[in-house]
Amino acid sequence: MSHAAELNQKAIEVTEQDLPLHCPMPSVKLWNTHPRVFLDVARTGTAQCPYCGTRYTLAGGARSAAH
Repeated sequence: MSHAAELNQKAIEVTEQDLPLHCPMPSVKLWNTHPRVFLDVARTGTAQCPYCGTRYTLAGGARSAAH
């Protein structure tokens, strides 16, 4: 990945209210979207979109598997 591409990547912190998480987020303009992909940010605390490279971080970190 080029240095310029790294500078253009977005990092977004999400909360449990945003789960299940998908990219693009609902606030993204329609003209600036890619196919919707669901990301499992709850398991590890972070996830990266395979289409646009946006990195999502779950506030508070990963959730435990036990409910």
